[in-house]
Amino acid sequence: MDWTHRRSAQGRRSGDLLERTRGRHAGETCVIIGNGPSLNETPLELLQGIPTFGLNRIYLMYDKLGFETTYHVVVNSHVVEQRREDFAEINAPLFTTWKNRKSLRSRGGDTGFLSTTPIPNFAQDVLSQRVWEGATVTYVAMQLAFHMGYAKVLLVGVDHRFVDQGPAHKLVESRGPDLNHFDPNYFGPGFKWQLPDLQTSEIAYALAKKNYETAGREIVDCTVGGALNVFRKSHLREELA
Repeated sequence: MDWTHRRSAQGRRSGDLLERTRGRHAGETCVIIGNGPSLNETPLELLQGIPTFGLNRIYLMYDKLGFETTYHVVVNSHVVEQRREDFAEINAPLFTTWKNRKSLRSRGGDTGFLSTTPIPNFAQDVLSQRVWEGATVTYVAMQLAFHMGYAKVLLVGVDHRFVDQGPAHKLVESRGPDLNHFDPNYFGPGFKWQLPDLQTSEIAYALAKKNYETAGREIVDCTVGGALNVFRKSHLREELA
């Protein structure tokens, strides 16, 4: 985070959180839970007791999961603005970008605000380096996991395919049930969201893979039937055995 951000009380608390989590989980394994429809076919019971990163509106699946995720990540300002009350109630430490600070001012829990850059990069230390969003919150979670020291990161629910087509980043409004995520109400009728940029996200994922492998770490894709072909494919049960 920029030093100018740290001058505010909100910024200082954020800096403290990012400092406390730096290297906290060195050598451990975690799971980044995406929000694709394949989550409904994933053996989620295997995640009990495993450190997890939840993304965006994963809280809609808390009842089915039987637990709340260890950490929560949301960066898209349209998502934050429309569900600010929900994110204010998340119990887990929540990580977002500095631009969302006003929308999340009422949050009482730990909140980490990340400084961002439009220049493609991979931040190994999110406290001292700017984070590139890479067109997907999943990529931000990968940088956070690296910052925390995780040696192996497993992906589930990262389907990497969308029914809705159109120009990348175009803001649209849902007219019916959401077919792109695990719950039809995820981006349900009336919700404004941006169309995906899968090409840019693949560039980001390749950067993540390179940084993890150079450091002797690994990202493994355990998504059921996922379309992403950047990381080694495996099964959740095998990787957690």
